[in-house]
Amino acid sequence: MPVIECDAEDARERLETAGVAIEPANTDHERWRAERDGATAVAYEGKVVVQGADPVRLAALLRETGGRAHCYFDGASRGNPGPAAIGWIIVTSEGIVEEGGERIDDTTNNRAEYEALLRVLDAAREYDFDTVDARGDSQLVVEQVRGAWDTNDPALRERRVRARELLDGFDEWSIEHVPREANDRADELANEAFEDG
Repeated sequence: MPVIECDAEDARERLETAGVAIEPANTDHERWRAERDGATAVAYEGKVVVQGADPVRLAALLRETGGRAHCYFDGASRGNPGPAAIGWIIVTSEGIVEEGGERIDDTTNNRAEYEALLRVLDAAREYDFDTVDARGDSQLVVEQVRGAWDTNDPALRERRVRARELLDGFDEWSIEHVPREANDRADELANEAFEDG
């Protein structure tokens, strides 16, 4: 059960900015309550207590300092181009902050990989992390974003520029190629999005 030392009104503003509905307090000692993803945040004077089965995501929104996030991404297309989906996961030392998968427009596999990277970086920015370590099993995307490989395709070049803009918005960042086994959850989420779409 995370206990976050913070100003209750600042914490309330952070949650409202993230789209989390604030509810009235249940007792005289509470300031307010909020629920998200199976967890409940209860504000008291000088702190917020987060409880429930999965408190990590809600606690991450309440954190006053940025911290480090490990961002895994994967994109896939069935056909090249063809129906496509992406998966991503954000992990901190406390656990999974956010994960997701979704169908995207028909595209190539490489463009899907870039879309997954952009989606996870956007999510990390929403949580206001200071440092991100992006990890994906697309060597092409990793090496192009690093600048080691040229980006000849105009659509990929545009996505590379956007990825670098997002990365440069963090205090520190890295991007690494990892084997598919090290990226299995993001891959699962992309495949589940195909089934759900």
